[in-house]
Amino acid sequence: MAETITLTDHEAIRDWAAARMGTPAVVDISPAAGTQPMLRLVFDQRAYLDTDQAERPVNAGGLELVEWDEWFKIFEESELALVVSADVPGQRDSFHELIRRDETGK
Repeated sequence: MAETITLTDHEAIRDWAAARMGTPAVVDISPAAGTQPMLRLVFDQRAYLDTDQAERPVNAGGLELVEWDEWFKIFEESELALVVSADVPGQRDSFHELIRRDETGK
């Protein structure tokens, strides 16, 4: 398994995502209003969704691109950390996983 790094610093996360052309997003999978959406980072073509889409009702499900401020608000409220592959010269691996900070062992 490749070496991993755990990130919680907002600028480090933004820099990591920017180096891979990543965009913050949320997925609302809950049937009930007021339930926390799931955070995602999307890459490549998924980051260029059609912005002319009709407005979706709350809790309609699906991926929604968001601003970093909104993404980090949920990130902090949920006490999350981002685990990424350590950089290897000549490679840009986009492996990432969001975990609870209490799972980091730090």
